[in-house]
Formats: sequence, structure tokens, C-alpha cells
Amino acid sequence: MIQLEKICIQSGAFRLTDVSFCVPAGGCGVLMGRTGSGKTTILECIIGLRQVSSGSIQICGRDVTRLNPALRGIGYVPQDGALFSKMKVRDHLAFALRIRGTPKKQIIERVDELSILLGITDLLYRTPAALSGGEAQRVSLGRALSFRPKVLCLDEPLSALDSETRHQMCELLDTVRQQTQVTTLYVTHSPQEAEILGDHLLRLEDGRVVEQKSHSTEQ
Repeated sequence: MIQLEKICIQSGAFRLTDVSFCVPAGGCGVLMGRTGSGKTTILECIIGLRQVSSGSIQICGRDVTRLNPALRGIGYVPQDGALFSKMKVRDHLAFALRIRGTPKKQIIERVDELSILLGITDLLYRTPAALSGGEAQRVSLGRALSFRPKVLCLDEPLSALDSETRHQMCELLDTVRQQTQVTTLYVTHSPQEAEILGDHLLRLEDGRVVEQKSHSTEQ
């Protein structure tokens, strides 16, 4: 579960006030809004890359408002993927596990598991320069999921892809979420992505988040 209660964020003249919403455990919340409205800012607060002025952030019932990002247990896929240029795909998938001191055998097993799930077994020894946009985002997704986070945050990860690849990635993301049951917050401008992925729709308007009906409620 991702729960924000009366979050206030101040950065220069920019301000968000009393932002509150909840994404249920195992659900996918899709956050939409105009460019510059603060969607990425909210995501960064949840991850821990930006501090809030007041309010609280709870992840799976635990207050993480003032915790270091590394202690929040959140997987993160940024818009540009942020892959390391000299690191091979296999090493990207192993990265978060290695820094957590995971035994080598478990790392190998997890990398193999992820590569099958994401359809990138033939890419494991490539570097990012040899990947297409869709392939790079699969790797970024695998890196975010590698340590089995309970929460996954994605910041417009498909915005640079062509429409066909974007649709394929949406279907993959939906499959991965259904299989892993990871609670997801997904930022996008695309109504199509929201339709495929979201079961809990959120819209940022005038500095506040308006909760809309979920797909499950409408059925």
C-alpha cells in the first residue's frame, strides 16, 4: 500500500498542499496531470529523493516520511531508464542485490528469473548502447524489481517509445504486476497507458490529487 496524508511540498514559488491519496496493496495507481503540475515531484517524495514540508508517507503501513531512500524498499524506474553505460545487462539486474550483500547463487538465480520474465535472456551480455529503447526500459524495470520490492514507482517510462513498442511494454508491465503483485504508482500523460495499467486513477489538478473511479469500481 502507498498512502499519502496531507503532504505539503515547497520548492521556490512551486507549492503542493494537502496531497492525499492511497493505492491499495497489489493495485496500480496511475497519476496524471499537466506538464509541470508536480507529478514527478510527488513521486520523488515517495521514493525519498525530495523532502516534504509536512504530512506523512506510508509504505505498506510503515511511516517512511523521513527515511533514507535506500531504507524505503521501493523500486524505481525513471523516465530515461538511467542505465550505467559501461555495465552489461546482467550486471544491471544484479546491481541492487550485490549492494545488499545477497549470496552469489541467489543473484544468479534471480537474474535468470528476471531475464525470462522480461524476455531479455539474449541481451544479458550487451551494454546499454546496444539496446533499443524498449529493451533498455525492460532492463531498467528488471533492475527495479530485482530485490523484490513491495512498491514500484515509474515516471513516464514509455514516453520516448514508438506507439507499437509502447503498447507491448504496457502489456508486459501489466503481466509483471499481475505476477509479482507489486503495488505500483505509475506517472503518465497517456490515457491509453492509464486504461491498460491503472485500476486506481489519480489526477493532479491545481496542486491537489483528485481520486477518480477505479476500473474495478466501474465494472
